[in-house]
Amino acid sequence: MNRSFALAIAAVCLAGGAFSAQAADMPRANPLPYYKAPVEAPFSWTGFYFGINGGYGWGRSSWSDPTLGADSGTFNTSGGLLGGQLGYNWQNGPIVLGIETDADWTNIKGSTAGPGGVCAVDGGGICQTKQDWIGTTRGRVGYAFGRFLPYVTGGAAYGDIKAPQTTGTATQTKFGWTAGGGVEYSLNPNWSAKVEYLHLDLGTASLFSAASAASSLSVPVSDDLVRAGVNYHW
Repeated sequence: MNRSFALAIAAVCLAGGAFSAQAADMPRANPLPYYKAPVEAPFSWTGFYFGINGGYGWGRSSWSDPTLGADSGTFNTSGGLLGGQLGYNWQNGPIVLGIETDADWTNIKGSTAGPGGVCAVDGGGICQTKQDWIGTTRGRVGYAFGRFLPYVTGGAAYGDIKAPQTTGTATQTKFGWTAGGGVEYSLNPNWSAKVEYLHLDLGTASLFSAASAASSLSVPVSDDLVRAGVNYHW
């Protein structure tokens, strides 16, 4: 009896060993591949961009002619504008430095009328100042909050100043300065939208006076601009 029991135990052990060996020889299933989410590159404002803008401008002007001893007094100017811009940004940490140049067609104009003085003599009864175009070349300094970029800006301004007279329109291109600020938001890696305010001072144009036949007509111009635009970055 004891001998039969011992033989039975031995048979079970032998069968178990053979099964274990067979299981060890069986090929193992390949483990499931490990998925690693792609790492998104950190956003940067660095690079070139170009875009379009549009908005509205308003300002102040006047006519004075020392030769005639006449002055129109200050009057308001206003009108729309449309143009484009080109620039480059360089980002270091949250600080964004850049340079931008732009040119806009404008319809900024204003006038005053008077029965006498410079308006009657030089302007045929109306003193009118017109601006057909303006441009700026500015530095920009911003602080980036990810895709949100507030900035200040300033630099050179240039544009035309026109004074229609009875004998024709006197025109001069003037250079001055500009300063302002704005905010820009990145919609995606290639596109951004911005809103900005600029103050321009083009100084005083010395224009030909029909009455005195000399460049004695002084026409100062300053403008305030509000523009919205979109930029493409590459």
